Amino acid sequence: MLKQQSKKAPAKSAAAAAKSDKSGAGFTLSLQNYKLMLAGFAIIVVGFVLMSGGKSPDPQVFNADELYSFRRITLAPIIVIFGFAFEIYAIMKRPAKAGNPRA
Repeated sequence: MLKQQSKKAPAKSAAAAAKSDKSGAGFTLSLQNYKLMLAGFAIIVVGFVLMSGGKSPDPQVFNADELYSFRRITLAPIIVIFGFAFEIYAIMKRPAKAGNPRA
């Protein structure tokens, strides 16, 4: 029988590999993507805040003008949809390369 020699390559730990790679090329999203995602999240929150409210102080009184206002029915959903579209853009945007001046 032949002896099998197993050669063990020196294994780098994940922490050591991350420290040696300072370019950030190992990450899928860049810092700019995360900043854009945070801005998109803020836009969505603003849309939901605009959608809130409309409570009547007297539960027996129904104020249709306040509840079905332009701000709650039209403006706020448009802002929320824009926020979600901005989130998609923020995730899909490619990170700028070092030599690319059009970043």
